[in-house]
Amino acid sequence: MDGGGKSMPAKATTELLKQLRQVMKGTKNVREAIQALIVPSGDNHQSEYIAPCDCRREFLSGFDGSAGTAIVTQEHAAMWTDGRYFLQASQQMDSNWTLMKLGLKTTPSQEDWLIQVLPEASKVGADPFILAADQWKILSKAMRSAGHTLVPVKENLVDLIWKDQPRRPCEPLLVMDLSYTGMSWQDKIVQQRAKMTEKHTSWLVITALDEIAWLFNLRGSEIQYNPVFFAFAIIGLNSIRLFINETHMEDPVVREHLQLDCDTAASFKIQVLPYESVLSELQTICSNMTAKEKVWISSKASHALCEAIPKMLRLQTVYTPICIAKALKNAAEVKGMRRAHIKDAVALCELFAWLEKEVPKGNITELDASDKAAEFRSQQEKFVDLSFYTISSTGPNAAIIHYRPTPHTNRTLSTNEIYLLDSGAQYRDGTTDVTRTMHFGTPTEYEKECFTYVLKGHICLGSAIFPSGTKGHLLDSFARATLWDHGLDYLHGTGHGVGSFLNVHEGPCSISYKTFMDEPLETGMILSDEPGYYEDGSFGIRIESIMLVVPVQTKYRYLNRESLTFEALTLVPIQTKMINVELLTRKERDWINLYHQTCREVIGAELEKQGRLQALQWLIKEAQPIAD
Repeated sequence: MDGGGKSMPAKATTELLKQLRQVMKGTKNVREAIQALIVPSGDNHQSEYIAPCDCRREFLSGFDGSAGTAIVTQEHAAMWTDGRYFLQASQQMDSNWTLMKLGLKTTPSQEDWLIQVLPEASKVGADPFILAADQWKILSKAMRSAGHTLVPVKENLVDLIWKDQPRRPCEPLLVMDLSYTGMSWQDKIVQQRAKMTEKHTSWLVITALDEIAWLFNLRGSEIQYNPVFFAFAIIGLNSIRLFINETHMEDPVVREHLQLDCDTAASFKIQVLPYESVLSELQTICSNMTAKEKVWISSKASHALCEAIPKMLRLQTVYTPICIAKALKNAAEVKGMRRAHIKDAVALCELFAWLEKEVPKGNITELDASDKAAEFRSQQEKFVDLSFYTISSTGPNAAIIHYRPTPHTNRTLSTNEIYLLDSGAQYRDGTTDVTRTMHFGTPTEYEKECFTYVLKGHICLGSAIFPSGTKGHLLDSFARATLWDHGLDYLHGTGHGVGSFLNVHEGPCSISYKTFMDEPLETGMILSDEPGYYEDGSFGIRIESIMLVVPVQTKYRYLNRESLTFEALTLVPIQTKMINVELLTRKERDWINLYHQTCREVIGAELEKQGRLQALQWLIKEAQPIAD
């Protein structure tokens, strides 16, 4: 394979766009012609990662990043995506497409662009099951004010031209026992009903796949890297409806877990209904309600389901009570996450010891390193899968923030370039996500300088002490301040929530300048700390560890508020040869030395126990204290 790496081939989309524009002109599926079609990322559950059958935007454009929205008119095709994907999108899309770079001042919003290019009194179509209610509302209002109309299409128009569209998956379910979950699904239902009563609601509609998996203590494998399954749920004060492919319910272990054949109390009796029937069932529930009752639904759920609930009966919040409960890890979940991160560190110590030996020989590629990381992880107890595609990137490829090596782009690792590895795994007891940036030769002074600024930000956030009730977006600049001091920055958020053997990106907490809708940080939440710096065409640096929010004692206690800080769950050495020690304060050196001491003690003991002695030698060498 070409050690230099080649750019990704763009998908030829001329014929597809021609077919789509024909369908938009009016068929039995479109009541009347539409002048524009919005094709977002996502599925019926507004998932970030989606099954192959839902990858409509990728099918249409060739761009396969996890975030992006395509809009097609009779004359134009445009794609909006964020800073993580600017380079990737420009390489994967052909000349039919215009890349709209979100976050740049010169980039028009989707609404402004539509208003600019559409003829008067146009109709803009979208699939109401895929577009979230909050997005629909904003877009609809903007269209209306400019004399256009946002209309729901009866059938997804991309599906009509997608001849070999894959089927929706239906894979076996995995039952999670109390040793992992710390709480039975029945107790979780009781907890949610208490929240419903507080809000004077009779029904709770759950559409997010990770919320359903968490609530019922089940996991699946229907979306790659995300242990979830396709289902909806509607919880009443005395009833439970689960909308799912009924094939799942043929498994006796699942039937027993959900007590489907037991003489259980009526309020815990689960009514299993077809996946496709959620809309009609919700409409029936609403038609039998009194004016005083309410249905609770997230504004991030689909427009179709939110609209099925009459406005006077609807309680809409950004996050469901399940989303918030799920983010607060209990003792069993925290124990599992600690264990998962120890196993993950063992695998990475093995990988980096192996790379250090093999890279100088000049025949290890990005894909080789990625495969080897998966191999070492798979040897660990309770390994299930990776938690996202591995970002194995060297030299200029590392500047592509969410780069994925392919045979076309695969570059050989060398002793002359920075190597960035962002990877993670799903274990039965927890989910991991870690990034380390290293050099197998001698880094330049400039590379060390940039790395050290990123590290200082990582330490500043990781050691921050803040009052309970602080929202994560307020901490984002802690990780950027040193970079800002030197005129540098990065175009992604600094931290995301992480699920417990669930989605690697989990709400409602985050550490990002991009959102102010995050929930306050609380003890038991788990987030990433991942500042970076990227030079297009040259190198990329990111340092990411997963952290647990924990209480901390402070000298004073203003307004009797509890103070919080972070404890690192990720215990993988940070390469000291990449650090310009002179740029560190005493406090920062102490932090690094204490972190490496913990790595040596905790991971060293596990490597010894597992008999992985080469990796142990590597760990001891890499985690030596740095001198004053």
